[in-house]
Amino acid sequence: MASSHSSSPVPQGSSSDVFVKKEVDSTKHIRPVQSLPDVCPKEPTGDSNSLCVAPSLVTDQHRWTIYHSKVNLPAALNDPRLAKRESDFFTKTWGLDFVDTEVIPSFYLPQISKEHFTVYQQEISQREKIHERCKNICPPKDTFDRTLLHTHDKSRTDLEQVPKIFMKPDFALDDSLTFNSVLPWSHFNTAGGKGNRDAASSKLLQEKLSHYLDIVEVNIAHQISLRSEAFFHAMTSQHELQDYLKKTSQAVKMLRDKIAQIDKVMCEGSLHILRLALSRNNCVKVYNKLKLMATVHQTQPTVQVLLSASEFVGALDLIATTQEVLQQELQGIHSFRHLGSQLCELEKLIDKMMIAEFSTYCHNDLNRPLEDDCQILEECVINKVSQVEELDTDAVTKLADQMRMLNFPQWFDLLKDIFSKFTVFLQRVKATLNIIHSVVLSVLDKNQRTRELEEVSQQKNAAKDNSLDTEVAYLIHEGIFISDAFSENELTPIAIDTTSQRNASPNSEPCSSDSVSEPECTTDSSSSKEQTSSSATPGGVDIMANEDMKLTDLELGKLANNIQELLYSASDICHDRAVKFLMSRAKDGFLEKLNSMEFITLSRLMETFILDTEQICGRKSMSLLGALQSQANKFVNRFHEERKTKLSLLLDNERWKQADVPAEFQELVDSLSDGKITLPEKKSGATEERKPAEVLIVEGQQYAVVGTVLLLIRIILEYCQCVDNIPSVTTDMLTRLSDLLKYFNSRSCQLVLGAGALQVVGLKTITTKNLALSSRCLQLIVHYLPVIRAHFAARLQPKQYSMLRHFDHITKDYHDHIAEISAKLVAIMDSLFDKLLSKYEVKAPVPSACFRNICKQMTKMHEAIIDLLPEEQTQMLFLRINASYKLHLKKQLSHLNVINDGGPQNGLVTADVAFYTGNLQALKGLKDLDLNMAEIWEQKR
Repeated sequence: MASSHSSSPVPQGSSSDVFVKKEVDSTKHIRPVQSLPDVCPKEPTGDSNSLCVAPSLVTDQHRWTIYHSKVNLPAALNDPRLAKRESDFFTKTWGLDFVDTEVIPSFYLPQISKEHFTVYQQEISQREKIHERCKNICPPKDTFDRTLLHTHDKSRTDLEQVPKIFMKPDFALDDSLTFNSVLPWSHFNTAGGKGNRDAASSKLLQEKLSHYLDIVEVNIAHQISLRSEAFFHAMTSQHELQDYLKKTSQAVKMLRDKIAQIDKVMCEGSLHILRLALSRNNCVKVYNKLKLMATVHQTQPTVQVLLSASEFVGALDLIATTQEVLQQELQGIHSFRHLGSQLCELEKLIDKMMIAEFSTYCHNDLNRPLEDDCQILEECVINKVSQVEELDTDAVTKLADQMRMLNFPQWFDLLKDIFSKFTVFLQRVKATLNIIHSVVLSVLDKNQRTRELEEVSQQKNAAKDNSLDTEVAYLIHEGIFISDAFSENELTPIAIDTTSQRNASPNSEPCSSDSVSEPECTTDSSSSKEQTSSSATPGGVDIMANEDMKLTDLELGKLANNIQELLYSASDICHDRAVKFLMSRAKDGFLEKLNSMEFITLSRLMETFILDTEQICGRKSMSLLGALQSQANKFVNRFHEERKTKLSLLLDNERWKQADVPAEFQELVDSLSDGKITLPEKKSGATEERKPAEVLIVEGQQYAVVGTVLLLIRIILEYCQCVDNIPSVTTDMLTRLSDLLKYFNSRSCQLVLGAGALQVVGLKTITTKNLALSSRCLQLIVHYLPVIRAHFAARLQPKQYSMLRHFDHITKDYHDHIAEISAKLVAIMDSLFDKLLSKYEVKAPVPSACFRNICKQMTKMHEAIIDLLPEEQTQMLFLRINASYKLHLKKQLSHLNVINDGGPQNGLVTADVAFYTGNLQALKGLKDLDLNMAEIWEQKR
């Protein structure tokens, strides 16, 4: 089994001949197996001395490899150092050093049981059943030759003696079950295995295993013998293949020689020229790169020079272009690795310097003298305080405390001066920001024009590219090589390309005497569309800022918005300072103590300042407006409380007697005749000469009123006038006025109808005249409620119209009160009729005493109200009283059983009734009153 097949001689390389036969060793008849190389050797072109570098079929064919080593398995297993064969399998196979040791189970390996394979068995069992079914249905075909059947059966019989466990594809002795099946431990229980049955069993096991090995080797040898012809055919094919390889090697050698000659004659010179041209271009690029590095190296000194001259724009432009060069042209240069961060720090420094200088400029500009005698805003307060002689500046040292000691005219003048200074300040800020804003807008306009020019330029370049494509197509169509067409200007495109790459950065340097060529030193920036600004370096280089370093339209738009926001901020600051000044004066309740005219004057001044700042800045600041609204609310509360308290005092002292109407109140009422509510100016001379009138004339009607109502009318007009002067308090004033009107209605009802005036004022009784006067006063207020409602409606927002319902409720309450007074007057006479007519007797004389008393009381009632109430209301009132009289008379006649039968009693009653009717119709305003007494009589039985 250890023998090897011999082979025919193989060609061997020598110095004289390429292929020779190798001499055969006389002592060795076995020639080692020769293997062919995997790949064809690659021979280099040119010099023949380089043949030894690459692998060669001729020189490498006799190298020994591991595949030449062959030995049989039993020889490898037998230990030659042993004197005799050992009966024990392990000591025989692995030597005397083998010791039977107990294997300790690993702590890291889990204990595997049959349960771990349960899932797998369930999954595979169904497939196994299907597989067995398919094997039974389609048995394998018998592809063996019948002539070999007998031999095959014999081999199978021999192989069947070998246990099936050795034939398994997964046979491995490291498996404990397999190992125990092959080598039972029962054969190795005693040490050495000598002198007992176990030793014999061990030897028998060894012989069995050797027998199994022999059977397998015999079958393997038989299989090899069956395929011997294939082996001999392979050897013959190998000799033919070697002959073919010899011829191929000779042809390849000849071809390579010819290729080497062609390469030396036709290619080497041209390639050398191309290499020289490429080297020259690289040198030009390096030279230009070094010039660019020298220019960039001068950036920091140049920036320092520009900053010393306050040329911030030029310095920033130079830094921006240098950073662009570092990122595009000089990226990766080790010597410039810190320059980028240094330039960033310089930008931050320039930013701080520009901010400081701009702040200084703004501060100096905005603090220029607003007037000839005023330098700064704070001096305005100082000058005003210093002009007041009444102030003791030694006792009061703080400026705020001194300011609080000013009276209203002095403080108002001070506030007016402050507002005027703020207005001038905002106008100056707006003028400065307008200049900056115009610059931003001009840049935006310039960018727009630049983009339009770029579009035109791109269209022209596209037309040129189309013409160039046409020329190239023509050259190809005519059969001319493009390389030949450009051979005369071969270096020009390279130089131009180098120049364009170098000029991608705006930094360049003028050509010196040792420059390569004039076109190579041209500085025409190819990376920017428009050159906008430049700055000179020490070397005299113009550094142009490209468009990429400009602010974009979005950034410019944001800058414009920020400029506007600065104006808004300035306005807000002025308003905040004004609020601070206002609040410092309001600490001691000074603003709340102002009278109406003073507060209205202050409110108008603040509203004027708010409107002025809104016109300057284009936006209304809310801080001062909010402070004004807050003070207005406080003013409204105090305004209302004062007038409500005044009205309460008037009502508590009102004796409900008719008062004379001064001329000023009549003028006040006359001013409301056209529906407009305004307080007329007081006339000191003419008004005092006119005598007071007995009644108030309102649109041709007479109103007898009490003094409280006259003052109430003026108070109501003050509310309306306050709304005109301070529109922001309209809703609050409406609520307060409705509260005041409700208070007057309820309080007057308590005093008159409720007889509260008896205890409050000390009246002996509430007379019909008091009641009629109270009703007429309420009617006067009701008359003006629509006018007041229209006045407020014209000053409310549409969404606030719902507040007008307060006037509707007040009108209803007043009408109800007037109706209650009328009912009270009727009730007084009704009780009188009930008292007198209940004692009425139908007897002489005529007229009876009862009817004389009734007519007397009716006359008193008429005299009490005829001058207070209008004629229509008097008639309606006496109609209701007459109805009550007839009801009581009818009741009494029914009680006395007096009927309309023409008898004596009927005549007496008729005479009394005629007396009553005549007296009543004789009264003023009751002449045409329908006093039909027919319904007092019951029908004749």
